[in-house]
Amino acid sequence: MRVSRNVSVTIVTSALALALAACGASGTGQNVGAKSTKQGGGSGSSAEHTDDISVGVKPDAKAVKLLPAAVKAKGTLSAAMDLTSPPTTFMASDNKTPIGFNPDMARLIAAKLGLKLQINNIKFDTIITGLQANRYDFTASTMGATKDRLKVLDMVDYFKAGTGVSVPYGNPQKLTTHTLCGHRVAVQSGSTAELQWLPQLSKQDCTSKGKPAIKAVTLPSVNDALTQLVSKRIDAVMYDFTGLQWAATQQPKTFEVLKPLVATKTVAVALKKDSPLTPAVQAAIQSIIDSPKYAEALGRWGFDDLGIKTAAMAVPQD
Repeated sequence: MRVSRNVSVTIVTSALALALAACGASGTGQNVGAKSTKQGGGSGSSAEHTDDISVGVKPDAKAVKLLPAAVKAKGTLSAAMDLTSPPTTFMASDNKTPIGFNPDMARLIAAKLGLKLQINNIKFDTIITGLQANRYDFTASTMGATKDRLKVLDMVDYFKAGTGVSVPYGNPQKLTTHTLCGHRVAVQSGSTAELQWLPQLSKQDCTSKGKPAIKAVTLPSVNDALTQLVSKRIDAVMYDFTGLQWAATQQPKTFEVLKPLVATKTVAVALKKDSPLTPAVQAAIQSIIDSPKYAEALGRWGFDDLGIKTAAMAVPQD
């Protein structure tokens, strides 16, 4: 493309790089806490929401009663997170405050248990070993339950994640999740969208009914895909719903996410296998789900449709 045609795409791409990449996460093992200054508000807002959602939340007596004596005496709950994945788990622009749905939930869990929270910013692939070594009490990191994980972890469901489809704002082609036959849909290389969901959807909605298959366009990253969507090289992008929704809120009137989602799965808070904390954390999560704070936490990150009703012990999703 020539430079004269690149301007609008470059602006969008740079903003998406900020929204969908690391967002200035600090180094492994840094201890970071909550900040109580509020920025913006409202469901679907692009505000950072650096306010502590747990302010004013009272401990849940039933959950507190389940706390091990040693944890109650310590008074602190330690959470492990990789703060590089907006909008679920990332750093605010001050590079100090953990924000996103997962930090919100972690703060609410601690509040329901009457404990202070310590968030440890570590790489995702070291979280499980850290839990096993008792370096951290739990993680809220949009972790799906698999057979292998459940061999070494206790996992408690807390919300749904899923795969979605993004189209240009206004949906000029009037596409739906189930009318993508013959259209160019970008997927990230190696993703479940490429390997599972797009082929499955194409077979279900298109080829099995004598319609042309969905044309998969495999790209290295979602930033590449959204850039090509803006430049009209493709018709849609299939990717993790939370990332697509975040891009839509960060770039108003540029993208929109189709409903229903292509697929959803329940994700879980994780603790060390047979942790004495598990019953208390499960009770705290259920108390959150049953309170208005759950809807507030979901809504301010654009996850209104991803709530669940029961903090059940997780079952394998693979």
